[in-house]
Amino acid sequence: MRALIQRVKKASVTIEGKIYSEINQGLLVLIGIEAEDTQEDIDWLAGKIAKMRIFSDENDAMNLSVQDVEGECLVVSQFTLHASTKKGNRPSFIKAARPEIAIPLYEEFILQLENITNKKVKTGSFGAMMDICLINDGPVTIWIDSKNRE
Repeated sequence: MRALIQRVKKASVTIEGKIYSEINQGLLVLIGIEAEDTQEDIDWLAGKIAKMRIFSDENDAMNLSVQDVEGECLVVSQFTLHASTKKGNRPSFIKAARPEIAIPLYEEFILQLENITNKKVKTGSFGAMMDICLINDGPVTIWIDSKNRE
């Protein structure tokens, strides 16, 4: 399971010209799921994201989590995070999970993040063509892979 996390001042998802969901201060989480992902990946990644100290404290040091600042989370499915660019110029998405596997894992990830943060998580619409709008705060952008826990 891979996530690209962006600290945002605000973010929104628009589908067919209508705002589907939006948040103010918080995290935009683009999430990519592969077929081998398990509940362990969900638990680890959701916990890591919820507790990651990437918001500024009173001394302007990144010491606060999204929970500490009472921020919101917007989670958007993004199978292209599993792009392989090893051969040629056209990315391969063979590692990305098919919808029948990915959707239940995506939904469980959202529930786990809600359980940890005690806050409703906003989402995109799985598989839809979405326009994502954000104001990146910092910018702060973090890449996390549950299979490569650095």
